[in-house]
Amino acid sequence: MGTLKVTAEYRLSQWMKVIQERQNSGQNIKEFCESTGISRHAYYYWQRKLRKVACSQLANPEESAGTIPGGWVQLATVSPMNSSLKIEVGGCHISVNNETDPELLQKVCRILRVL
Repeated sequence: MGTLKVTAEYRLSQWMKVIQERQNSGQNIKEFCESTGISRHAYYYWQRKLRKVACSQLANPEESAGTIPGGWVQLATVSPMNSSLKIEVGGCHISVNNETDPELLQKVCRILRVL
């Protein structure tokens, strides 16, 4: 992997943390940017770039197929009779059961990782 690509991925990951921090703070974008010294122009620029990356990963799933988001652990596949999982991330509720399409769930996780 080239230096430019590593640098770009590092910047994206840093801005992803900033955007998540703003969402967790409960402040609106103007308040958050003023309190942290970040220009609103830069905030919106990087938010747009992160969304484009998320959309491109949805359009090209083979690009990131098989990757596990940082901090996540891949568990062994178990096929219980009737189980379900409910996930809440940033006010978004996701319900998963044994009939859920694994590819759809993988796409949703990729988007959540970037946002």
